[in-house]
Amino acid sequence: MAVTLDRRPDVAVLLRDISTAAAVPILRAIEGARSTVGKPGQLWTLPGPLAEGGRLTPSIVEYVDSARSSVICSTFNFQRSSGLWTALRRAAGRPAVHVKVYVDARAADGTANVWSPTTDEIARHLVPGVVFRTTIYGGKYVTNHAKFVAIDHRILLTTSANFSHSAEHHNVEFGLVVDNPTLTEAVELQMRSNEDVLYERVR
Repeated sequence: MAVTLDRRPDVAVLLRDISTAAAVPILRAIEGARSTVGKPGQLWTLPGPLAEGGRLTPSIVEYVDSARSSVICSTFNFQRSSGLWTALRRAAGRPAVHVKVYVDARAADGTANVWSPTTDEIARHLVPGVVFRTTIYGGKYVTNHAKFVAIDHRILLTTSANFSHSAEHHNVEFGLVVDNPTLTEAVELQMRSNEDVLYERVR
């Protein structure tokens, strides 16, 4: 886990030409650098200027705009009024950034209107990003209610807020921001391991 997922193929090529004895201290140095984690921070949406501590939910857009390798996120409700609607498109348009979104199929496809895009519209909007929607498991419809954004396999933002203008500006919503590569990659791995079971890729 010392090397981020997106860098492991490159590192494998570089390590092929050096001895194990030389590789071990290099990997230990990387692991040491990655073991430093930041203190969790608060993430709030409150009406007006009522939030007195932590960051505001719309700051998630800043994290997405600063992504260098990946943005992986999950939501129940996705609306065009969300700041993430345009931020994710910008990220998907950068060749070095891999964008992946998990979304609830019934929430998106069952309530589609001028503000709420369908899963197909989300996928087209985020090309070449990847979009997964929930499907049937064990004879029952799966609801995707997990709400998080993972940046560069390191920063994890988890929140009660959906991807909508009201959730980002008017509701009472609370979340946490954590700088922890181990935790962030564990969340990504859990979602990825369920892709073929609980989700289907939107083509």
